[in-house]
Amino acid sequence: MAELFSPEWMATYQEKWNAEPDLSDALAKINFDSVIGYGFKGEDQPRGVLVIKDGKAIESGAYNGQTLNWDLRAKPEDWEKWFKNGLNMMGMSSAYMQGKLKFLVGDYGAMIKDPRMVNPFLKSFSVMGEVHAAAVG
Repeated sequence: MAELFSPEWMATYQEKWNAEPDLSDALAKINFDSVIGYGFKGEDQPRGVLVIKDGKAIESGAYNGQTLNWDLRAKPEDWEKWFKNGLNMMGMSSAYMQGKLKFLVGDYGAMIKDPRMVNPFLKSFSVMGEVHAAAVG
């Protein structure tokens, strides 16, 4: 089983990101470029990174000091819950307001006001859920 946000996990995430039109194609339409870190609350740095160019994930792996546009953090059990159950707008807002989902870098407020960004963001959680389901077998 690949550890959450390990290089192997992130490589599978990259592959599934690019295969999901509601994510990669939707973000390509707005020329979305970003470096996204994923990790756990309380740790100094994220564990995994995904580099997006024009909506497509072009690089993935362990965090290695890259400058991040987004840095998403949560407790492992919260990530697991979202992977299993998915995340909708109400769930994301609740997680953010309760401090379960932290944006150490990135503008949460601007993102949720733009459906061109928020819908793919929510879709990214279901894609992470697919990666997680495959990892745990």
